[in-house]
Amino acid sequence: MDLQIHASATTSVPPAFKKILVPWSVQGQLRPPIITHAKGSYFFDRDGKRYLDLTSGYVAVSLGHGHPKVVKAIQDQAERLCWVASSYFNDVRAEYAELLNTISPWREGLRVHYACGGAEANDDAVKIARLVTQRSKILTAYRSYHGGTLGASSLTGVDRWRDPTPAMPGSVKFFTPYPYRSPFFTRDPREETDRAIEHLKQVLSHEGAQNVAAILMEPVTGSSGIVVYPNGYLQRVRELCDQHGILLIFDEIMTGFGRTGAPFAATRLGVAPDMMSFAKGASSSYTPLGGVLVRETVASHFDDRLFDVGHTHAGHVLAVAGGLAALKVYLEEGLFERGLEIEQWLRDGLGELKRRHPVIGDVRGIGAQFGIELVRDATSREPLVEWHHPGGSVPMKAFYGELLRRGVHAYGRYNVVIVTPPLTISRDELQEGFDALDAALTVMEGRL
Repeated sequence: MDLQIHASATTSVPPAFKKILVPWSVQGQLRPPIITHAKGSYFFDRDGKRYLDLTSGYVAVSLGHGHPKVVKAIQDQAERLCWVASSYFNDVRAEYAELLNTISPWREGLRVHYACGGAEANDDAVKIARLVTQRSKILTAYRSYHGGTLGASSLTGVDRWRDPTPAMPGSVKFFTPYPYRSPFFTRDPREETDRAIEHLKQVLSHEGAQNVAAILMEPVTGSSGIVVYPNGYLQRVRELCDQHGILLIFDEIMTGFGRTGAPFAATRLGVAPDMMSFAKGASSSYTPLGGVLVRETVASHFDDRLFDVGHTHAGHVLAVAGGLAALKVYLEEGLFERGLEIEQWLRDGLGELKRRHPVIGDVRGIGAQFGIELVRDATSREPLVEWHHPGGSVPMKAFYGELLRRGVHAYGRYNVVIVTPPLTISRDELQEGFDALDAALTVMEGRL
């Protein structure tokens, strides 16, 4: 995520902070603010400066910061029980699983496998798929992000990883639709879908569909570009999976828990996978909670076979208590649906910015998950920064630096800026973000 471009005016870093390896960053370039507390849509540094959290951290803090009901539930659980072995039954785990069943996209319901985060959840989903199908290969998209573990980074399909580690055996990539920047040489959405499906059929033919355990996809791509697939594409992928006995897994780590204007993107888009990985918004990231939701018809495979998946902290009760409280808040406050209202605010506000700034080539998204794609030329669609660029560019560094100077946190990848506000944000707060984006785009355009 190139955190080093989020520089502040801090001139020196206290020695204690130099003992920390900061993810996704060149360590010597770091000058970030030192954050001490947060509330609602804002967090604050040690000097008292306020920052609007325009991307919910990393598309994670969906309830905003410090929701009192979730904080209280975590405090109460900490007083009662902080940890119990994952092999024992526990009331908090069971209550959360029951409540998750009420928002399930599957008529037959689901079972929950708990993990501590998204990458771990995706690793586990792959292992479950291989155990169920007794097949080895996993297909993922080139433009995708699935996490930072060795397994999840192998599943990831963008040039994020520059280490010499070999990819996980059996990991196979394919191209998916990208209407604005088509890998299939068309600007017609229907033709894009047709060509993408034919491409996937060819990949399955050459790899041997009988060897493929699962297709793992983000139903809407996250940090790799916020690409919304054309209508019908995911449905046809589902049909191919059914035809060949392949399990379909949705990575809902970003899209889950109200981000798309529904409990899950699977619900909003009307396509039911066989498993869904989750994390981030599940607990609004107040606790490190993740896992895999497994539809009952798949989970029942393990009723008379060993479920050979697990972790010391699987179902950590303090983490699950945060998720249970967050889910209750989502339901009580109607936040799964609120993404639809925010969607219109984002379409209007970002659309106006596109009219004002020729550097914006495309605005796209769904619910409270939008992206701004920046270009050098609107006609040719030449990207402002190439996707293979190793560390951001001078214009993008100026852009994010100006946002931070104006008290707004955002992040992106290469030439795509991500806008994913908390589901609790007000329209006035979001307008504050639009104003800062407007100013930062002006600064950046002046440096091109």
